[in-house]
Amino acid sequence: MNSYKTGLVSEFIARMYLRLHGCRILKKRYITGRNTGRAEIDIIARRGNLLLFVEVKYRPDITTGICAISRPQAARLRRSAETYIARTHWTGNARFDAIIVMPHKIRWIQGII
Repeated sequence: MNSYKTGLVSEFIARMYLRLHGCRILKKRYITGRNTGRAEIDIIARRGNLLLFVEVKYRPDITTGICAISRPQAARLRRSAETYIARTHWTGNARFDAIIVMPHKIRWIQGII
């Protein structure tokens, strides 16, 4: 399987994992606009009064998964999230999480960015 398909499968697994943990998926692969300097947010979910912006990574272990989210990418994700919050007039809490999909294991890291 190529990296694009692996990414799609990993995002599907992450969405199912979030649903099993009481989250409602609002958006998947959310892009604020092409050529805007903003990033694609893999999953936007809601759990009660908490909005979750989730980055999904498929890696062989947890350390490489965490290291795969660079500072410039984190800054782009923040700007995209701010745009989403402004467009939807969200007034609740928000958090950035990561889901690292590994062979035979899933790890949900809350508040990573």
